[in-house]
This record gives sequence, structure tokens and C-alpha cells, in this order.
Amino acid sequence: MKSHDELIHELAALCGIVPEYWDIFGNKHITAIETKKSILGSMKLRIDTHEETLNEIERFSRNPWIRLIEPVHVISVNELPMKIPVSIRVSEGEEKGLSVIWTIQDEKGQVSEHGLSGDDIVAAGQHWIDGRRYIRINLTDNERREAGYYNITVECRHPAEGFFGAGNSICKKGRIIIAPDTCYIPPELEKGKTWGLSANLYAVRSSRNWGIGDFTDLKDILAWTAGLKGGFVGINPLHAIPNTKPYGISPYSPITRLYKNFIYLDLESIPEVIESSKAISIMRSQGFKRELNRRKKADLIDYEKMAAIKNKALKPAFENFYENHFKNNTLRSREFKQFLSEEGKALELFALYMALWEYMKKKEKAYAWRNWPEAYHTPDGEAVREFREKHEKEILFYQYVQWLIHEQLQDIIDLYKSSGMPVGLYHDLAIGAIGGGSDVWGNQDLFGDADVGAPPDDFSPEGQNWGFPPMIPWEMKETAYDLFIQTMQKNMKYGGAIRIDHALGIFRLFWIPGGSHPSEGAYVECPYEDLLKIIALESVRNRTMVIAEDLGTIGDNVREAIKKYNMLSYRLFYFERNYPDPSFVPPDKYPEMALCSVTTHDLPTIYGYWVGQDIKLRKELGKYADEDMFRQQLDERERDKGLILSTLKSQGILNDDFPSDIGDVPEMTPELCNAIYEYLARTPCRLVLVSLDDIIGTLNQQNMPGTVDAHPNWIQKIPVLLEDMMKDKRFSELAAMFR
Repeated sequence: MKSHDELIHELAALCGIVPEYWDIFGNKHITAIETKKSILGSMKLRIDTHEETLNEIERFSRNPWIRLIEPVHVISVNELPMKIPVSIRVSEGEEKGLSVIWTIQDEKGQVSEHGLSGDDIVAAGQHWIDGRRYIRINLTDNERREAGYYNITVECRHPAEGFFGAGNSICKKGRIIIAPDTCYIPPELEKGKTWGLSANLYAVRSSRNWGIGDFTDLKDILAWTAGLKGGFVGINPLHAIPNTKPYGISPYSPITRLYKNFIYLDLESIPEVIESSKAISIMRSQGFKRELNRRKKADLIDYEKMAAIKNKALKPAFENFYENHFKNNTLRSREFKQFLSEEGKALELFALYMALWEYMKKKEKAYAWRNWPEAYHTPDGEAVREFREKHEKEILFYQYVQWLIHEQLQDIIDLYKSSGMPVGLYHDLAIGAIGGGSDVWGNQDLFGDADVGAPPDDFSPEGQNWGFPPMIPWEMKETAYDLFIQTMQKNMKYGGAIRIDHALGIFRLFWIPGGSHPSEGAYVECPYEDLLKIIALESVRNRTMVIAEDLGTIGDNVREAIKKYNMLSYRLFYFERNYPDPSFVPPDKYPEMALCSVTTHDLPTIYGYWVGQDIKLRKELGKYADEDMFRQQLDERERDKGLILSTLKSQGILNDDFPSDIGDVPEMTPELCNAIYEYLARTPCRLVLVSLDDIIGTLNQQNMPGTVDAHPNWIQKIPVLLEDMMKDKRFSELAAMFR
């Protein structure tokens, strides 16, 4: 008999827990038995005893045979005609009495019906469980079907009374997803390339915004970039976040990835704000003006105050809409109701959560649903139903806010499409949502009781814990990938490109058991082939190109798969080296199917990099185990700066007059900054992303991984007004390099 530990290893393999991995330093890590136990427990599996663990193993082995049809099948258009496996319990010879009827319904509601019986039923395989024989037959659909989503219903019948337990028939439903082989690429970029600016929208200062960047600023940046002949503008994730400090301000730690943060609304362009005498009166009051002026002058963003200020104008605007439009079914009301119909249950659930969240903050001082009274822990509970009935208007308010966001983003889409930009708006998709948010509240069975993060690497020597739960791989399949599909659909809806943050998470996620250090985590495999096909389907449908952020500790199959699906790799100048040699890869060695840039929000700006600002800050924050590690990183940075100068000179980008000794270049200069971007402009990469912070000389990075409020993460404003930047000759000089 196998020992309990042997069973744990077997179950861990069935559940996709990776037994070993190599870190970025070249060290091999074996997943400890205790880590496997902790992760299996966080997957909600019962493994305390030998018998319980054996039962879980048997459950995973039996499921494909015991169930009539799997909940979802994801196939490529090139796999047509498709074969759908069906499993039926029969004794020897009994399959001849079976008849199988199945229907396939497309998204337009059209149904095709098929049948199989008698000698046409041939077992493609068999399996014995507890002395019972199960056979597998394949239902073959010979129709040439388009890519899309289909519902399949399978009914098996047998003439023997009680053959299927209570009756002589059994019926089950599932989903079929047919996907294209590759993601969308704009025609202009199938052979060509373009460049764009990246900006953290919240950080944008302008003479007209309220102290935080908004959608009108984004329109201005897009129009400006189009005038510079740039092809796109990349921005931070716009997901809804708590807007509370210190834990509720990261755009990468959202409440939901399905809906967006109202803090980006330009209130003064909302029709109901303009129509509402109460909203206008509030905005003209001296107290409101004083607070608004403080927010505009501040160098750091106070999300809570900004949310409160915008809500002061939004609430009366909604009252105006409710009384004058919604009740009277005006054209504007009908447009809103059409939006509600299109969004369906997903928006209802989010709005319900937001209404409850605001209610519980005031009544219970609780910011996460797990801290609410237990009766409110599930959306379908009686207490939540009663709350919904009593607070219909408050729930409608949150739906209305998302509609306003939809309208302002639609205006931005219209702008970049009319400007001829090949890509337009480039969104960023966070890798997950926080455990206390609406995505997890509404889908609790889907998520594990662990945190997602990353093992230690060069820029985060202690590893990272990102503080949100992972989806359990087999539970994703049980739900026919519903939440994943919605996430892709809604995030591809408003732009021409999407960057999938930590795209390695499509392939495997680094699970950190509750209360553990990142070094005690392990990777868990994901159903990546299915997920990649779904991404390709939504990419083609939405005409949205996909950039897969493939940095960090990556598996062997990642970049090969990304290339296969026409996703762009994500290449940073800092990391493109001739490993193990630290020298920089020449421009012509960069891949064509890639986006290249210098840095990201988690890494130093080019000005900060040159003076070692990130290394110094980590030292101040106690992020180094000892002085030797600190000194080693400083020495490596000095080495790298020398390599950068020699590389730029070898390419003829810096002339002979430019100093070769790094001691003669103590700080980054506009000339050197432009030279590095010219280096990237010479690559064959389809997209080149230019950080706005780099061009204006910002020193501090937006986020210091591994910190919460020890560093001003996510709250630093750009030191220059947008209107002044748009006149800055450094940007026109930059644009000239790409012509």
C-alpha cells in the first residue's frame, strides 16, 4: 500500500502542482511535501488522512468517465469536424440498445440536431470503476462551424426501464468553444511597426482635471500622440479598486477586472452634471472649490478624497437622471437600459456588491466581504436578496456610473479610429482580483485559499506576494471558463491592444499558501491551451492585438506558445542580454513579434536607473539581506551603465564626442535617453513603447514591489502639466526617430 506522502505526491501531480522549477538565478527548487499539502488544502481538497487523499485521487480519475459530458470543450477551427466524447455506464453489449440525441445551438439561437443509435454506437474506449463498465463514444459533428461559443445538449436513452437509475434517459448540457488559431494583428502591422507613449493616467496633471488624470486627459494624449504620428497610447489598468489607502489604491489589485474605476470620469462632460442645478451648486460652493484646489496642487494623489469629491457631483447627477430620464423613459434612459441588457448579470452582481460594500463600510466598518456578517457572504443568500429589494436605487446608481464610463471610453475609441492610429488605446489587464472584491464574492468556489506571487528575482530578492487568490484550474473548467471569458471580453472592448500582465499566469501561477513566505510557494499549471484559444477568439472578435508580458521565471513552452498564437512578446531593454554574458542584445536580434520598451511601472525609470535610485531605495527600506548584496547590485549597475554606453557607440547612435567613461556621465541626459530609445527604434519589433516619465526625466518609479506605504506607490503625479508636455520639443525630437 502507498504511504500517505506518496499519495500526496500523486494527487499533487493530478492537480498540476509543479514538482520543481529553476529560478532566475539558475537555482533548482524542489517543491517540498509540506508545500504540496498546503496548496492542496488551499484548493479545498480533503487530504488529512490516507483515506481522504485516496478518495480525492479516485475522484479526479473517475470524473472523465462518470460524467456524461465534460462541461466545456475548446477546439481550434482547424480541428473541425469536431468529436465530442461522451461517457456512459453500460454492461457488455448493452450499448447496442442505446440511442443518443444531441443538439448544438449557436449564439444566434440556431439549433442543429443529430442522432446516433444501434450499430452506429461504437465504443472508442472503456473503463471499469467499482465493477461497473463505462464506455466512451465520440459524437462527430461534420458541419463547418465558425469560431464562437456553442451550447451542446446530449440525451442518452435506453429501452430498459430504470437503465439510468430513476428512468430510461439522461440529459446533460455543456459548452463548445471554437477558436481561431491566432490572435488579431492590425493589417498595418502585419509587416510594419509603430510606436506609442505610455502614461499612468491617474498621475497626469492638467490645468482642467480635478487632481487626478481623467478620460478627457486621455483623449488629449491620444490626439497629441496621433499628431506625432504615434500609433497608440498605453495606460495603466482602469479596473475598479477600493480607492482606500493603503491597500486599496493599486491598479493591479482590483475589486473586479470586469468593470472600471469611476475616479477617471471627467465629471464636467457628463450631461446630467450639467443639467443638475444641485450638482452645479455643489461644484460652485466655496468649500468644494477649496478642496478641489488642494487636490489639484498636491504632488501626491489622495484616492479617498478624490473619490469623495467626484461622488459629491455624481450623486445629484444620478438623481437628475433618475427623475428626468429613467422614470420618463427618455431616449437617454433607453440607451442606458440597452447598456444594462447587454451587460446582464455581471453588472448586476458588481453593482450589488458595490452597494453592499458602501453599506457595510458605514454600518460595520468592514471593507472586505469576509468581514461582513455571515448572512451576506453569498450573493444568493436570503439577506442579500432582501438587501437587493430594499436598495434597488442605490444598485442602479453603480450601474449608471459604469454606463458613464462606457460612454466616455466610447468617445475615445471614436477619436482614435478617426485619427487613423493603427492600434489606438492599449489597455493593461491585471493578473487577478483581490479576495475581498466582487469577482471572488460572486465566484467563491472558483478561487483557492492562497495568494499569487513570484519567487525571488533580481529586482525583488525576497520574492513577491501580490495578495490575491488564484483560480483553481479544474474549477475554471467546471464553470466552462465563464469568468475568464467575461474578463477577456470586457477588457478588449475599449481598445486596439491589451497587455496581459504576468502572462506566465496563463501557463502556471505561483501559489503561496496562506501565511507563508514567497520562497515557500510553488507553481501550479493552468489549462493554458484552452485559455490561449479563448484569448485568440476574443482578440479576433474585438479586433484587439495581444501583448503577453513574458518576464520573470518562465517555462520552456511559454514563448513558443505566445509566438504560435500571434501574441507579442514583451521585451525590456534592461533585460535583453546575451546571457550568461551581461552584454546587451543588438537591436537586430530582438524578435519581430514583440513590443519593446525600456521599463515598466515596477522598474526604475531611465533617469532613476542611471543613478541607482531603485537600489538606494531598497537599501533604505531594508530590502537587502546584507551590505554585500547591496554593494553587489551597485557594482552590477555601474557595469551595466558602461555596457550601455559601449553598445550605443558600437551602433553609431552616440557619436565619438560623447563620453565613454561612466564617471563623466553621472546622470541621465536627454541626449542619452533619446539614444536608448533610438536603439529600440532600430529593432524589428512591431511596437515600441516610450515611457512618458522617461522623456520628461522623472526620477522615482511608480511602484516599488514588496512595499505598501513605505514608498509612494501609485500616488505620484507627473511633475509637469500635460499642456506643457505637449509643447515640449523633446517629444517631437523623439517622434522624428520613428519616421
